[in-house]
Amino acid sequence: QGKTCASRESLGPLAQESTFRSSKMTSRLYDSIEPNVIDDEMLQKAVEEQGPKEEAGQLAKREGINFKDVKELQLDFRNILKIDNLWQFVNLTKLQLDNNIIEKIEALDGLVHLVWLDLSFNNIEVIEGLDTLVNLKDLSLFNNRISKIENLDALQELQIFSIGNNNIGTLENLVYLRKFKHLRTLNLTGNPVCENEAYSMYIAAYLPDLVYLDFRMVEDSTREVAFIKYQYAIEEMKQGEAVTLAKQEAEEAKQKELDYHKSAYVEYLNGSFLFDSMYAEDPEAPKLEYLPGVPELLETYRSKFVAICESLFEYGLRQHERREAEVALFYECLEEALDDNREQGRKIMANFEEEHRRVRGRPVPLGLCFFARLFKHLYTAFPRAPKPLIVIAENILR
Repeated sequence: QGKTCASRESLGPLAQESTFRSSKMTSRLYDSIEPNVIDDEMLQKAVEEQGPKEEAGQLAKREGINFKDVKELQLDFRNILKIDNLWQFVNLTKLQLDNNIIEKIEALDGLVHLVWLDLSFNNIEVIEGLDTLVNLKDLSLFNNRISKIENLDALQELQIFSIGNNNIGTLENLVYLRKFKHLRTLNLTGNPVCENEAYSMYIAAYLPDLVYLDFRMVEDSTREVAFIKYQYAIEEMKQGEAVTLAKQEAEEAKQKELDYHKSAYVEYLNGSFLFDSMYAEDPEAPKLEYLPGVPELLETYRSKFVAICESLFEYGLRQHERREAEVALFYECLEEALDDNREQGRKIMANFEEEHRRVRGRPVPLGLCFFARLFKHLYTAFPRAPKPLIVIAENILR
């Protein structure tokens, strides 16, 4: 028997779902609920509710909270129908959108720093819109209407994935999860696929690095038995994966080379591509081939054209390397100039403090003078500020 997962922190949002393991939960309906949209008022209210309290909270509320500074945002139980207006939260790492009536995953493209995303208890039918969330480690789609695990290829850092209480029905679809090398916790409980008697063994065999499955630890003995049972099928699959990986690496290398050529403005000049494309687009060219002597002339022209293209290609690459070297030298000189300016600034500040000590006869930190001037400026802008502060500031400046 497996060991029950007891640590809420180790499971993230999975721990929140453990109370629902014994029964299938239905997706939220909104026939009697008025749908809401994510507008500025909702976002401002949510940020204020979850931000600092007491005096710090009041100060933040008066001065306004910059959404770019928000790291975590909780928008659960708000009857949200559509995800929108989150583009301002560019540094967000944790987002809760659970227990709403969301039907589609969208408008998350700008949240590239997101690590934790909870979309559980919604009405989502298709996994989509997650391609830019390359840093995501914890994803919950628990209790939706999803029938296929797909469109997660970009989430290579995924460690915890909850998709329980959905409509996943085939074991073969679960093989898709093999591409996530860091996946350690998986929740599928409540899906039709779990009723298959081979379910646990199949998962243990095809996902050998999984630590927790459906809130229970996967035992080593289970893995060993599963590996023996599916050994030949897995070996065959590994061979296919190796071929696919080699093909993918070759395509990536080719694309990388093409991108480099584009940066040098010489793409497709290292061969006959340009000539062939121009010739193919000329409707009159095939007719000329029937004239006496034209094929030989055409081949000669082609050879000379390609030779010129290759010369331009080599020249373009050399010039690109030269430009790259010049740019690198520029930034190197810029950094040296900045370092020199910083050093001069430190010397000026040190000389100023030394002169200030000599004149006043006692050390007064430069930082204290700065804050004294700041207090005085704030008092001018805000006359209701406490008067003792301005008195202290004036004494310091005198």
